[in-house]
Amino acid sequence: MNKMLKIAVIGGGSSYTPELVEGLIRYHDTFPVGELCLVDIAEGEEKLRVIGELARRMVEKSGLPIKVVATLDRREAIRGADFVSTQIRVGGLDARSRDEKIPLAHGLIGQETTGAGGFAKALRTIPVILDICKEMEELAPEAFLINFTNPAGIVTEAVSKYSSIRSVGLCNLPIGTKMQIAELYGRAPEELFIEMAGINHLNWTTRVVLDGKDCTADFLGRLSDSGGFTMKNIPDLAWDADFIRSLGALPCAYHRYYYMKSEMLAELLESYKEAGATRADDVKAVEAELFELYRQPDLAHKPAQLEQRGGAYYSEAAVQLMKSIYNDAGDIQIVNVRNGGIIACLPDDAAIETNCVIKADGPHPIALASPLPPQIRGLLQVVKAYEELTVEAAVRGSREAALQALTIHPLVGDERAARTVLAEILEQNKAYLPAFAAE
Repeated sequence: MNKMLKIAVIGGGSSYTPELVEGLIRYHDTFPVGELCLVDIAEGEEKLRVIGELARRMVEKSGLPIKVVATLDRREAIRGADFVSTQIRVGGLDARSRDEKIPLAHGLIGQETTGAGGFAKALRTIPVILDICKEMEELAPEAFLINFTNPAGIVTEAVSKYSSIRSVGLCNLPIGTKMQIAELYGRAPEELFIEMAGINHLNWTTRVVLDGKDCTADFLGRLSDSGGFTMKNIPDLAWDADFIRSLGALPCAYHRYYYMKSEMLAELLESYKEAGATRADDVKAVEAELFELYRQPDLAHKPAQLEQRGGAYYSEAAVQLMKSIYNDAGDIQIVNVRNGGIIACLPDDAAIETNCVIKADGPHPIALASPLPPQIRGLLQVVKAYEELTVEAAVRGSREAALQALTIHPLVGDERAARTVLAEILEQNKAYLPAFAAE
């Protein structure tokens, strides 16, 4: 395997990009990238310039033969690429701020990847991702799409249903969870096996295996003393020991919005009332600080402040996945893929997040050790139905599918609230949703 690879990063002006560059440098001996094309839109040209210059300094410091290209020409970046990574935010952080504030204004949880906020983000994002896929079908039909764009599971399902491109959805939450569990036991992550099952931002760790021994019960018993196993963008509310025992699995950090809905809503509303801001506004401040650092001509590494952005292990997850595909590694990673019967209670063409063996032709999902119990199955099926309807709404510009999606989502769950929030989402995002204007 002597070929030097071409990687195209759509959304290359993102503050996360230095994480990816760091990973490409670290693993260059087994994942030989020769060309890294960073792509963005005209509105992001200045950020792209800054990130491109930082990436070149990082590569120059490494001494590796990686050509860094920063461009607004998406087609040329995609042409002949081996991997296309998407990390876009349609509408930018201003749109995220609206996604969080619209639900809060109606007494609902405002979060950027789930509930009404995640729904709005999906509507804006899916058409753009499918346009990228069309260009890949023409210009790089053998390439893999590695999608980091949220909501990653819904985007993965849309691509699987409406494109012929080989795609994998990726999230840093599974690898972060594994790192936290390994730390709890004082062991290296590679010594640990965890089984995850569910969908993106709604998955459960159903098994923990250490030294060949199933220690799931022991792990769940330790949770009350281990903190909440959360992420920087989610309040660290501890899980109730009796609840976890009865659930029989570790809920992911985002489950707090479902299992602790009243408490989470109260905290979000109080924070918004006091500060007049949401997480999106905090991220804007962090990004402003990061880009001031990125502009420093002597900076040639990823600054530690990037961890405040919430993207821990992004580089590790993305590069490990691409490296494993390139090398036909056969290792196990947790990614978003087509179900194909792995989770029996979900449609075969649904996107799920689960353990997969990574081969040259992509991920191969691993059968679960046991069927999902009803306490997991019930919530999972409802939210997956919401995701199916959201994909249909985004692709077809269907108000009917959109209304049903919001109505059944557990973080909305009311027809009148859904109708009101939907009208506001469509009005405030009409510049990004031409399919709905044409309905």
